[in-house]
Amino acid sequence: MFNKETKTALEAKEAALRLAFAPVAFQATRALRDMGILTAVSNSRAEGITIEAIMEQTKLSRYAVRVLLEAGLGMELVIVNDKKYTLTKTGYFILHDQLTRINMDFSQDICYKGMNHLQESLKEGRPAGLQELGPWDTIYPGLSLLPPEIGKSWFDFDHYYSDLATPAALDIVFENKPKRLLDIGGNTGKWALACTAKDPDVEVTIFDLPGQAGLAQQKMKDAGVENRVHFHIANILHEELPFPTGFDAIWMSQFLDCFSEAEIVSILKRCREALNEDGTVYILEPFWNRQQFKSAAFCLQQTSLYFTAMANGNSQMYHTDDFFQCVEDAGLQIVEENNQMGMNYTLLKCKKKN
Repeated sequence: MFNKETKTALEAKEAALRLAFAPVAFQATRALRDMGILTAVSNSRAEGITIEAIMEQTKLSRYAVRVLLEAGLGMELVIVNDKKYTLTKTGYFILHDQLTRINMDFSQDICYKGMNHLQESLKEGRPAGLQELGPWDTIYPGLSLLPPEIGKSWFDFDHYYSDLATPAALDIVFENKPKRLLDIGGNTGKWALACTAKDPDVEVTIFDLPGQAGLAQQKMKDAGVENRVHFHIANILHEELPFPTGFDAIWMSQFLDCFSEAEIVSILKRCREALNEDGTVYILEPFWNRQQFKSAAFCLQQTSLYFTAMANGNSQMYHTDDFFQCVEDAGLQIVEENNQMGMNYTLLKCKKKN
């Protein structure tokens, strides 16, 4: 997918110039979307719409509508014929596609200002851009403290991908009817709730930080399953704190990409000790080199830089070569790899090495 040049020199220069203006184009696209201009164009369908009609619908000045539409022409969001604008396929996806909207809102609300500190983050190995959101060493303690509209962009991004994989993953995890399951990085408790609905006898322990656990505890009470969902509240990076033990299954969904390779090995070693002898570690991750479409790999590669500048400064969306080595180094072996989970996820089943 990434092993040969695909552009002519002219196409390559055009791509380079688009990157040079990418921040400007991004904000112009948001303005076209959020100020109602793309909606007005979309509603006109094939007939098209004039600047004057857009002005009337949006209550924007001629100048505002004109400069944004002209930018939209260059970005191929709209086309114009006889002074009437119609929406392109790209414009349609910007306006109507949920995945595109979630990615754009995440880039704006979580990443945009902080990415100005990317080079500093790379040099210092810390999320230098996080200062634009709050005074935390990593983003995770601050998630429950973000303003609601900002937090929504983060959680929408985090849940959209993994939620699509939940039904198929549940079937696999519960093939052997685990009685005790450890949900590491349980977040708001979505997976734990799904587990209690899947099997009325399973007991789940959520392992997470205080802020996230607080949100999940209330959800368990609201669902009436607080007697079957327990909590282990701790920072997983504190290696001196032991994991709870005696689990038939351990579940981690889009969790280990939040850590460096050394930290992943440390976490997986402690998972190994927390398992019953025939227990299984289930790891759900989007590996960029397992993607069917180049656009999906692109999104994951760019998401790695969110981890660099905003989240923790040392993790990423991994290539399987690097991640599988961590599993090996932790004394586990991958016994099954399923690359057909949801939109772009891989589910790994890991056992203790003999």
